Amino acid sequence: MQIAEGLEGIRTSPAGGVVTVGNFDGLHRGHQSILAKARGYRRQVGGPLTVVTFEPHPLTVLAPEKAPPRLTPPAIKQELLRAAGAERLVVLPPTPDVLNLSAEDFWALLRDHARPRHMVEGANFTFGKNRGGTVDRLRGWAAESGVQLHVADAISVTLTDLTVAPVSSSMIRWLLGHGRVRDAAIALGRPYVLAGSVIQGYQRGRTIGMPTANLDLGDQLVPLEGVYAGRCDVDGATYPAAVSIGRMETFGAGLKFQVEAHLIGFAGDLYGRELRVELLDWIRGQLKFGGLEPLMERMNRDLAITRERVSMMPERELARG
Repeated sequence: MQIAEGLEGIRTSPAGGVVTVGNFDGLHRGHQSILAKARGYRRQVGGPLTVVTFEPHPLTVLAPEKAPPRLTPPAIKQELLRAAGAERLVVLPPTPDVLNLSAEDFWALLRDHARPRHMVEGANFTFGKNRGGTVDRLRGWAAESGVQLHVADAISVTLTDLTVAPVSSSMIRWLLGHGRVRDAAIALGRPYVLAGSVIQGYQRGRTIGMPTANLDLGDQLVPLEGVYAGRCDVDGATYPAAVSIGRMETFGAGLKFQVEAHLIGFAGDLYGRELRVELLDWIRGQLKFGGLEPLMERMNRDLAITRERVSMMPERELARG
């Protein structure tokens, strides 16, 4: 996949092919549907399948307090887009020249430089300054220019409580905020991944024979505090991972919030390494124990539950829509 950055990336795009524009945070089942349609039209007309995406979210500049925490770090988003068939990726950062571009000018840039034969978007797609561009406006402009616009239907999924819900990045954030990682996986088409570098923590796990990798996740969304069953690859091997999110109140008040994973069966030094931990299932909320003995008893139960639930999960694969 070829990667270009900024508006110059659009200006230098090969003519023809299929274009889709969006934030694509999470690369969830709705995004996968859009990309599946785009792949189909790309096979018909030739030319590249070009994805134009915003990274980071424009709200990180326009209204930082409203910016949603990201679901997929840039590297993972690129991998997922490549797996979904994108051949060219144009990354638009929230710079003044991008943020001040009107919907009409943004469309003109695509029309005159990328010159797509087809565009595929979701029904709620908006673009341009102040979100001035809508699907209806784009449909009119595309018709005038001989570009075929295709609007993908919304995708709904059945969650574990049998609720049928339309998939969106905001819905997935809500699910994760309530610890519902199994439901988030249904909407994503794969488990939610925590990706970050291993940093030094309090090292209490090491003193009780249960060392943990403490993750610095940057601006990625952290799910509800609690203990989760997960798995993690290290050097080609997959390990069940008991993941704790929160503060270790058993050891006293005022401790900092941490995301830490104990990789069952792993022995080695992980400091400074980049890890990706898949969250597979919720185990329990955070608890304050009366001492080390009840804490260890509960942690051993958590490990047993983690092993069991990881063993029940299917092999992973990248979703392709």
